[in-house]
Amino acid sequence: MSDNNQNAVENTELSIELTEEVAEGIYSNLAIITHSTSEFVLDFVRVLPGVNKAKVKSRIILTPEHAFRLYGALQDNLKQFEAQQQKAFEVAKANAEASNTGNTPKDFPYPLDLHPKGEA
Repeated sequence: MSDNNQNAVENTELSIELTEEVAEGIYSNLAIITHSTSEFVLDFVRVLPGVNKAKVKSRIILTPEHAFRLYGALQDNLKQFEAQQQKAFEVAKANAEASNTGNTPKDFPYPLDLHPKGEA
């Protein structure tokens, strides 16, 4: 590909359409990944407790190049997720410690007492 064509492709904005049906997503709690020399196949399955049979709910077929890009994107997102969850954990821990001492944090939006009262 010439430099002019490559620059044109890089500067082109991609418009992506997301239908309502696809936007709902498909729940999966098992992924099975297989590959050949030319493609990676990701099968997403929903396994239910007590049921020893499950169906593939979605199959994604990727080139090795796109599989590596997905791998990198997942790594980046997992790092961000861990950082966010660590911050949330630290805030929750500070709030729990404050509630144990009877001090409500100043940034807490409203009083919340989840301690049992001996009532049903």
